[in-house]
Amino acid sequence: MSALKQKEKASRIVMPLKERYKERVVGEMMREFGYRNTMQVPRLAKVVVNVGMGKATSAIKMLEAAVVELTNITGQKPVVTRAKKSIAGFKLREGVPIGCMVTLRGNRMYEFLERLLHAALPRIRDFRGISTTGFDGRGNYTLGLKEQLIFPEIHYEGVTAIHGMDITVVTTANTDKEGMTLLKYFGFPFRK
Repeated sequence: MSALKQKEKASRIVMPLKERYKERVVGEMMREFGYRNTMQVPRLAKVVVNVGMGKATSAIKMLEAAVVELTNITGQKPVVTRAKKSIAGFKLREGVPIGCMVTLRGNRMYEFLERLLHAALPRIRDFRGISTTGFDGRGNYTLGLKEQLIFPEIHYEGVTAIHGMDITVVTTANTDKEGMTLLKYFGFPFRK
């Protein structure tokens, strides 16, 4: 294969997010925001995936299934979260397991975001982009998903209950504008 054909083929391949950050995002962010040093450029710190199972107080099997599914989706074993306070109206006692969560950093974080952006989000029915209102004022973004079935790692036959999850992308950005610009350069499909 000639060098020109190899170069054309390489340009069509999607660049991994970690490489994209080093080669493109840093330069674009420095130009746009006028940073003087590459260390000033915001970066991704971690991704937190949280599954809240309110029904898990009565059915522990649902929580166990959610733990297995979250392990398959993220590639890391989740931590079971427990109720901090007793609330009689919800029939909830302190210390009862009510969900699970995973904190992803480094290569696992980038791998998860690649699967989220390129495999899971396009599988959402009538997908028109993700909302821009999920920022917290400090450059961090939270995305809520209604069902776990959009991930290719989950097989329909083995699902006992459909549940949603919250995905929080924590950045080192100081403002929402910087955080949103960073995520746009990473390829997050925000609504226009």
